[in-house]
Amino acid sequence: MDFLTTDLCDANEGKVRVVAPMFRSYGGRKAFHGPIATLKLFEDNGLVRKTLEQPGAGRILVIDGGGSLRCALVGDQLAALAVKNGWSGIVVYGCIRDSRAIGAMDIGVFALATHPQKTVKKNQGDADVPVSFGGVTFNPGDWLYGDEDGVIVAAEALA
Repeated sequence: MDFLTTDLCDANEGKVRVVAPMFRSYGGRKAFHGPIATLKLFEDNGLVRKTLEQPGAGRILVIDGGGSLRCALVGDQLAALAVKNGWSGIVVYGCIRDSRAIGAMDIGVFALATHPQKTVKKNQGDADVPVSFGGVTFNPGDWLYGDEDGVIVAAEALA
């Protein structure tokens, strides 16, 4: 499905939630969409690996990293795992690393910034819980659409 978030906003006024413009696009796929899976964690990406090891089935992993700019929650190895397992995209309220390698991969990746430092691995955090940032609450199972103009969220797939 080809889409533009601007057209989806116009056609679905009142049905979509628009995320504040805070993300940069790092993945090789500039437009992506799918149902949402969520993680809430802080400076620990152990659960990110465990989640991306599962079949993605076109889903988008939305990671609420608390907006931390002190380390990267996703790098090239995790992005490659996501591609291998059929994830459509990753949205990180935090940082990524290995941006050059991720830019060559067929996956959408939005994040606040890049950071060269990796995280600790304590496997702490919550999965499949509502997370909120950018003025929007992301519920597991909601649909996310992201492209060059931004990120929108809807309770169901948009036509």
